[in-house]
Amino acid sequence: MYLVQSTQDYYENLPRVADFDRLADPAGYMPLPDDWVVGVADIVGSTQEIARGRYKTVNVVGAAVISAQLNAAEGKRLPYVFGGDGAGFAVWPEQRAAAEAALREVRAWAQLEFGISLRVAMVTVAEIREAGHDLRVARYAPSEGVDYAMFSGGGIAWAERRMKAGYITLPKELGTKAPDLEGLSCRWSNIASENGVILSLVIEPAEGVSDDAFAKVSRKIVRIAAAANRAGHPIPKNGPGFQFPPEGLSLEAQVTHKGRPLWLEKARLLAMNLMIWALFRTNMRLGKFRPDVYRQEVGQNADFRKFDDGLKMTLDCDPATQARIEKELARAAAKGLIRYGLHAQDEAMMTCLVPSASENTHMHFVDGAAG
Repeated sequence: MYLVQSTQDYYENLPRVADFDRLADPAGYMPLPDDWVVGVADIVGSTQEIARGRYKTVNVVGAAVISAQLNAAEGKRLPYVFGGDGAGFAVWPEQRAAAEAALREVRAWAQLEFGISLRVAMVTVAEIREAGHDLRVARYAPSEGVDYAMFSGGGIAWAERRMKAGYITLPKELGTKAPDLEGLSCRWSNIASENGVILSLVIEPAEGVSDDAFAKVSRKIVRIAAAANRAGHPIPKNGPGFQFPPEGLSLEAQVTHKGRPLWLEKARLLAMNLMIWALFRTNMRLGKFRPDVYRQEVGQNADFRKFDDGLKMTLDCDPATQARIEKELARAAAKGLIRYGLHAQDEAMMTCLVPSASENTHMHFVDGAAG
């Protein structure tokens, strides 16, 4: 058992790391206290949902898990990771009841609004360690305004497997209120590749491979990507495109309507987005909001690469970089060091959490647009 001081500020007090390459080093991660609680969520049949053309909906439901947890924590920092069709997070023991309630609320909301079944579960860090795994965390700060949790030790992946196998879950309750999803939005257009393809990449250590051995492979891949134009960043330097009406208008209405008629919420959002579109078109300031600054911050704050019991990236790749990545991955897999998956597509998509448009704390989750 780890003798780690358990407070709600434990994660907030961890150092912020600005160099992504350093996060491949296992020594840069700190163990979460035993009494902290891990939450995981995953969409049932996400592959089928994506095949039906609902990948943006899948992304929004995954991001809603994080949005609900951040709002339930009332602004207190907590570690979380976006997984496209789900999410993982951890909270201090006093936050467990609120976190469980928020998970159940998102599960009920996803079923009611979209007909999507969401698995949800919670387990303590102590239980993860008793099962022979660990949960360590680091804080990656791509910009001054935001930071994202990076996880290692296999604990999140173990909890997800146990949840999918039906061993851990949260009981369903009737009368669950709507989740607080304030700040969740999906207004930006998909982002076309500028260098060749948008490459979705997932790498995990093979069974029995040490942290150090996996870290060596991860460093090689990260450095190959870093040598590409803008390190493979899929978001243009001046931000993605914004069209009117936005592609995600109907989807966002289902996030924000809170029991109001959907047509009325769509009308409200349409008016609001017309004003936003006009501000971006004219670059006109509105109070503290500066469209040009906000656009630049979108790319700076984007979560397009992460360590989550493995390495996951969404890159804008030129053919030479893609070939080098594929060659290195094939070599590592042949040595029995990793398992990996790749998918090339034309566009990336983005789902956002915006506590305030006039501050630099807005968060943007990037994924391949083809699922």
